[in-house]
Parts: sequence; C-alpha cells; structure tokens
Amino acid sequence: MNIVLDIGHPAHVHYFRNFIKIMESRGHNFLIVARDKEITQRLLDIYEIEHHNRGKGGKGLISKLAYIPRANWFIYRRAKRFRADLFISFASTYAAHASFMMKKPHIAFDDTEHASLELLLYTPFTEVLVNPKSFGKDFGKKQVRFDSFMEMSYLHPNYFKPDTNIKNDLGLNDVDKFALLRFVSWNASHDFGQSGIPIERRDELISFLENTGYKVFISSETELESKYDRHRLSVGIDRIHDVLWAADLFIGESGTMSTEAALLGTPSVYINSLDAGVFQEEVKLGILYSYRTYPEGWAALQRLSKDVMLKEKHKALATEVINRKEDVTALMLELAQGYERTQ
Repeated sequence: MNIVLDIGHPAHVHYFRNFIKIMESRGHNFLIVARDKEITQRLLDIYEIEHHNRGKGGKGLISKLAYIPRANWFIYRRAKRFRADLFISFASTYAAHASFMMKKPHIAFDDTEHASLELLLYTPFTEVLVNPKSFGKDFGKKQVRFDSFMEMSYLHPNYFKPDTNIKNDLGLNDVDKFALLRFVSWNASHDFGQSGIPIERRDELISFLENTGYKVFISSETELESKYDRHRLSVGIDRIHDVLWAADLFIGESGTMSTEAALLGTPSVYINSLDAGVFQEEVKLGILYSYRTYPEGWAALQRLSKDVMLKEKHKALATEVINRKEDVTALMLELAQGYERTQ
C-alpha cells in the first residue's frame, strides 16, 4: 500500500515512528508530510524518516484558517502523484480534506476532545476515528475505541528501553534527585485563552524544588531567559523519554509530557486550565496529579514533597497500568492491514 501520513506536532513523530518502521519492513510505502513546528523536522531527521515540509502554518485563528487550503493543496498534489491508497494522521484537517478530494479513506487518531475547531474541520471527511475509551465524544459507527493512551505507541515495553546512563549524562550521580519542568508556547488553536504556570511564578517554583533537594532542569517550547541557562537540558531531543523515566518529579503544562512521565513511573503534576478524558483516567488510576490552576498545583507540590517514597510508589503503579493497557502501534498495524486486504 501507499500510505500518506501527516505529522503536525513533535509528539506525532513518536506516535507513528514504530508503525512506519514496521510497515516499511513489510513492503509498504509512505509519503510523510510534516509541519515545521518546533522540533518536528529535527526528530524526523534523527529517526531517518524522509518527509516533505508543509511549512509553519498560522499562529492566530485567522492565519490558521487561511493556511488550510494551502496545506490541503500541498498534500493533495503529492498524494496524487504518489497514488495514495490510505491516509493516516493524528487529527489532521489537511489529511482529511486531501483524502476526501482523492476519494480515499482517512484514519484519524485523536485524544483531545477539547480541540473543538479541529474536530469540526476533519471529522466529516474521515472514515475511521480512533480514540481512547476515555475520550469524551461519541462518533457512532465510524469510531474505534481502545483501552490505552496514544503514548503507549512508543512507551510500551515492546519499544521503549530506557538508557540507564542518562543521569551521568546530565551531570548527576546516582543519589541526586532531579525534577523536570516543562513550559509550552500556547500557540495551538485549542490553547487560546488557556493558562498554566505563570511566568512570574517560575522562580518561586524553582527555588522551592531546589530547597527541597531537587536539581532542576527545564524543557521549554519557547526561548528561555538567560537566567535559566543552568537549568537547560544538555542531552539530545531524542533522549527526553530517558530523562522523564529517570526524573524524580515532573511538573508541566504539556499534557503529552505529563502523560509520558506518568506512564514511565515518574510523579507527574500537570498544571493547565485544559482538561481531557485521558487526564481524568490517569488521575483515577493514580498515576497523574492534574490541576486547572497554578495555586492548586502549588499546594499539591507542598504535599508531595513530604513523601520520601513517592517515586517508588509511582514506578509500581505505572508498571501495573502499562501491563493492562493496549499496544497502540499494534492497533495501528491491525487497522492498516484491514485496508490492505481491500486493495
């Protein structure tokens, strides 16, 4: 089969990279189209995934809407020459529209029910919608639900093997505790009007963590002030999951990284005014601390910092959860193979 796959965010590279590798080993061909967003292109290069750059897209709502026809045409022209049989994406409006123009099926994965604009734009043109069981919207007969998280497409033990030397590479010894902070850019359409950790509270947060005995590292989608230079991560971007696995605590505005940390057995505090079904499920499972406001998250940190067994508890919880959840890459393969039989 000839499969078109649209990548719109760095996380999507991780969602699909194992699927791409396995399908290519079985003789299938891919046309990968990717937005020039943050480290997306660099990750694709690191994993040696050939791709076509569809540009940066828009930042404001009007520019995002104006970008749609350009991206649709960009994908459609290449997909037509490629003789695409199937389109796959994570909630891509552009892949959905291009597939409709070519009268080919589009499989869309999505775990972000609060992304109302994207849902409105791509779901009418999508044949199969694939969502976690905790996803808060019902699409009827064309919906496939799975009992897992998107991050299990690459954090499942079938694929992820942590680098146990990561602490040394961070300049730490085995007994050092460290926390990772993650700040987002708030440029996504579903981020408009939302909030997380106020910029003016960052110094307070860092001081508290250091006084509690943590070394502090920062990962940020936007440029950091020079005063935070000593906190910048010094390892490659493809090693972030090793860092999350080894960390003793994660605090961040990113839903994806909060979930990654939680699944890797690291106490994870998610601070963002946006909520979703997947986060609610993780809270119920005991692997995530999720708060809509910074004061709530700050109060939780005061409590959590007193638990000397916090990391050990979360390692055990995460192991139990991972053993019960589906391998999402295996689901991708099953769905794609269903279309292969119709070719």
